[in-house]
Amino acid sequence: MLSASRLVTLTGVGGVGKSRLALRAAVGVRRAFPDGVWLAELAELRDAALLPQTVASVFGLRDQSPRPIQAALGEYLADRRLLLVLDNCDHLLTACGQLVYSLLGDCPKLRVLTTTREPLGISGEAVWPVPPLSVPDLRDPPGKREVGRYEAVALFLDRATATVPEFRLTEDNYRTVVGICRQLDGIPLAIELAAVRLRVLSPQQILDRLADRCALLATATWDRASRHQTLRSCIEWSFELCTSDEQLLWARLSVFAGSFNLEAVEAVCAGEGLLRQDMLELITGLVDKSVLVTDKHGSELRYRLLDTLREFGLMKLRDRGEETRLCRRHRDFYEQLLLQAEREWISPLQEYWLARLDLVHSNIRSALRFCLTEPGEAESALRMAVSPWRFYWWSPGRFSEGRRWLDRALAQAREPSVYRARALLLDSQLAVVQGDFDTGRSLLVEGKALAEQLGDADSLGRLGYATGHLALWGGDVPAAIVAYEQALAAESPDLNQRLDILQALLVAVAVAGDARRARTCHQQVMAITEPTGERRHRSHARWAFGLSAWQQGDLRRATELQHQSLRLKRGLNDVQGTAFCLEALACIAATEHREGRAATLLGAAEALWRSMGTPVAPLKPFFDNHRDCERDARRALGGKRYAGAFREGGRLTFDEMVAYALETQQGAAATPRAAGPTPLTLRERQVAKLIARGASNEDIAGALIISQRTAEDHVEHILAKLGFASRIQVISWYLEHQALVLPD
Repeated sequence: MLSASRLVTLTGVGGVGKSRLALRAAVGVRRAFPDGVWLAELAELRDAALLPQTVASVFGLRDQSPRPIQAALGEYLADRRLLLVLDNCDHLLTACGQLVYSLLGDCPKLRVLTTTREPLGISGEAVWPVPPLSVPDLRDPPGKREVGRYEAVALFLDRATATVPEFRLTEDNYRTVVGICRQLDGIPLAIELAAVRLRVLSPQQILDRLADRCALLATATWDRASRHQTLRSCIEWSFELCTSDEQLLWARLSVFAGSFNLEAVEAVCAGEGLLRQDMLELITGLVDKSVLVTDKHGSELRYRLLDTLREFGLMKLRDRGEETRLCRRHRDFYEQLLLQAEREWISPLQEYWLARLDLVHSNIRSALRFCLTEPGEAESALRMAVSPWRFYWWSPGRFSEGRRWLDRALAQAREPSVYRARALLLDSQLAVVQGDFDTGRSLLVEGKALAEQLGDADSLGRLGYATGHLALWGGDVPAAIVAYEQALAAESPDLNQRLDILQALLVAVAVAGDARRARTCHQQVMAITEPTGERRHRSHARWAFGLSAWQQGDLRRATELQHQSLRLKRGLNDVQGTAFCLEALACIAATEHREGRAATLLGAAEALWRSMGTPVAPLKPFFDNHRDCERDARRALGGKRYAGAFREGGRLTFDEMVAYALETQQGAAATPRAAGPTPLTLRERQVAKLIARGASNEDIAGALIISQRTAEDHVEHILAKLGFASRIQVISWYLEHQALVLPD
């Protein structure tokens, strides 16, 4: 179907296996899509407005531009031949339909596969109703040996032996197993829920109970409504076979969006009938009954409810009148988690907190949504939106999403308060970094009036920081320096805030060419951060001080500082900071007359800016450096060679960009800067060129019409002749010496 239609939708009731079939189909056709098969899981997403960001994030695109992320997504996919799988579109049907319609119109090579309970309803959609698993016909039953070939029976046996390892299909029980599978209409989720009952019930007991519960369906036809009722009956039966405490926990767990750990369960669900010390045992019981699915992330075990079971649990929670109380406890837990992250941010735990908060992103969104839909909770939304800004909105580049939550909270919580002032000033900063200066200025004016009215040191410090931010990004460096100095003079007790201001002042004085003050600010940042093990501010300080060293002509020191900055960023997901480092290293390379390297670094940086949806070097004072570097490299290389080197930089993966910038890979020696004729043969030069374009050994063999073994030999010879240990070094060497290798 995917070869005939650009949009294929798999429909069917919950639990029928749509996701499983979609993934199997995607794996089967992956070779037909040179730009890959990409999966967007939508089950945890509850806000339709965030659908474009969610899909864009699958491709590494970030919402850091003021223009809609959907536009950046369309541009990114415009010339790519790939398959996008949107799984679980049910609750976002209209939004998914609109997004898919737009993308298919803008991206002629794109194909989309969706799973949902009903079609998207847009033109060109090919709909495939997913049938249940095949089951034997009881009117003409096959023998014991044959029934295992039917999909439903095979699934039951697989889950049965996982539950009771000694379980076997026998002459005595195989007809009963067939009856169970037929009673459950071949629905995979229902079969899995039934199979785990073999721990406490015989196959005949399971069938008897299913027959009693589904008696009203005895004459039902195999249509969607009857299968939905069958699944609902099976879930209801599974619920009734849980203990009363397990039932209550199942209902309470429905307030979680996405995955959760034991700590969260104990904090949110214990009390009012459930003891904290019983949570682990109850969780284990629900896992054993296949109600909960386990996911392992590193050393931590996390849990989640399948969407169908979550919906059922939420219905039970509402029936008990507990939904609001549990949602409030859920909000309280994640608000406290954000506050803990803020307290521990200046520490060696930054990478840990970024990873942990990324895991609970869906739950934080859910908590914010509760605050904005529950009367009297808007002030809590302000607190939650403001507290985590450094590590939740800024570091991962969630600028547009952060602004959206702040705007909604500010619209509801209008009473003057410290958190309203903070929200206004933060909203201004996010607008400015996206290039939306008019909105940023307007928010700053309102925030300034409120901060001055409050008059406390923290509010005044934040005001000075936001004022300097607007000036610096707008290119008024002297005004930025004055504002940052005023912010420091406010003497905010918040160490995070003081570091933010010192770091920003360092950037401003470095841009202004004040080497002495840059050194002083750098020393002050290091004095605070080095003893604590903090990395993000240190990485930014190294970058800014490296700019100062470059301006002073100390190219070796400037390069060292940029490399240190990049190494400190590892694991911090700082794409914007990495792009600034690549820009700085490009300027250094151009000054060293390594114009090919400069062009490649500019190409890599431009790819990162594009992934963020921002203009090149959006910080205005650095645009002049970017422009001069590009001009010098283009003049030295000529238009054709410059374009080739620039293009190769944009083709690198993120890790390859960093490795190229560091001129090393996993401890291997730096790429030599040797001049003179290349030691490679003509065929080896052809292979090197293909490696630089990201070709695998199989790709090289196909392009040069040689065997894969011969291609592997050529690669080994290239590595040996050049003294390299990795293909990344070959890419670096090729980009530096391509004029000696092969003309484009």
